[in-house]
Amino acid sequence: MHYALLLNNAEPAEGEVPEEAVLQMQQAMADYTAALQAAGVLIGAEILEPQAQTVTVTRRDGDLRIEDGPFADTREALAGVFLLDVPDRDAALAWAEKHPATQYAVIEVRKVAAACDEGVWNAAACTD
Repeated sequence: MHYALLLNNAEPAEGEVPEEAVLQMQQAMADYTAALQAAGVLIGAEILEPQAQTVTVTRRDGDLRIEDGPFADTREALAGVFLLDVPDRDAALAWAEKHPATQYAVIEVRKVAAACDEGVWNAAACTD
């Protein structure tokens, strides 16, 4: 089954986190993704740029709107996504518990409803 680990956290101000702490977290993330890879459960992982880099695109009543900034002005924002192929929810939760970002982020564990593989949407691919 495919599960997404969605990392949400408050973005620190520029220079707020000491360089040593950044390097430690980068190493912890590298170790974590290596463990996911070794276990054969990692589909993919992405860490996102800060909210300041966000552009939102909406279409309402036929009007296209492109705006700088996030959709909602909130303290916490989506910061990263890890996609896992695990046997069940408990396995996804076990990996979420080990995630180094639990020190500063909220990790939402959500089952994937459908996946796109080579341009084709397939719900069954997420439940095998």
